[in-house]
Amino acid sequence: MKLSTVINPNEKRVAITPETAAKYIKLGLNVVLPKGVGESAGFADSEYEACGAVITESDINDVNLYVCVKPVLSENMELSKGSYLIAMLSPFQNEEVLKKLFLRGINPCALEKIPRITRAQSMDILSSQANIAGYRAVIEAMSEYCRVIPLMMTAAGTVRPARILVLGAGVAGLQAIATAKRMGARVSAFDVRRAAKEQVESLGASFVDVESDENGETVGGYAREMSEDYKKKQAEKLKEALKKSDIVISTAQIQGKPAPRLITKEMVYGMAAGSVIVDMATETGGNCELSKRDQKVVVNGVTIVGYTDFAGRVAYDSSQLFARNVFNFVSLMLKDNKLDTSDEIIQATLIN
Repeated sequence: MKLSTVINPNEKRVAITPETAAKYIKLGLNVVLPKGVGESAGFADSEYEACGAVITESDINDVNLYVCVKPVLSENMELSKGSYLIAMLSPFQNEEVLKKLFLRGINPCALEKIPRITRAQSMDILSSQANIAGYRAVIEAMSEYCRVIPLMMTAAGTVRPARILVLGAGVAGLQAIATAKRMGARVSAFDVRRAAKEQVESLGASFVDVESDENGETVGGYAREMSEDYKKKQAEKLKEALKKSDIVISTAQIQGKPAPRLITKEMVYGMAAGSVIVDMATETGGNCELSKRDQKVVVNGVTIVGYTDFAGRVAYDSSQLFARNVFNFVSLMLKDNKLDTSDEIIQATLIN
């Protein structure tokens, strides 16, 4: 049984590292990889070869399993018929392409659809990558901010700490809060889910509370879309919070839907010159009305960062975590050296 990958020139992360290549080989898989497979993340071909993988410049045929981060999706992808494509496939945005791949005899497995159950935690690529992304988003914001972050008391006077507001207290948001606190910032956060308040406060941040009886949490633990009445109250609260913020890290997402619009043009114009907004949701439309995907723009003195590759900017570590998640997923598919997709976790990811 052969395992390989597909290189995406726009993606620095890789889904197979020398560490996991060795583990696949121990499972009995033949690992054949294209030349330069891990260079973008800091892994040399010689490291893969030392683990027993084959590195080749030739076409790789008769592959059973392709493991990738984010392949360049096309209905004409040159993949072996009957193979499984295991990757982040943005199933809600690419449904038609994925269906056409399935009709061509290729089986797409969208890792974003792994269920949130205890047994699947070791395969949860969304959490592992969001953790890295939340950390990196704060680093990017601080590099754009033209002032110091922590409180500084000097003979020349005192410098107040930066005020950082985090919108969305999921995995990325909580990591952003923790990172900002470690840097000495004064941190506050907002989330529509009631359970988030305790998590935010446990990290030493204050919670921006909207007075309402609504709970924005789904059964699966994700955020859901709120009522129009709640959105009005939310907008009023956030407008005031943004005026007082130096840096805003926005992470809010709604599964399967465009990202909620939390920051309007009016709110941006109400912020002080030199402030920074990092919008982590631009891949699904953005939380800020003025964000531009994969770009940095300055509006009325406010810098708005809309990158979609925060985890990829820490490619070595994010690849290590992603590759381990994928290895645990693939291990579940292998029984007696044969592919078995009957497990509920595998079934949840299959596109057909």
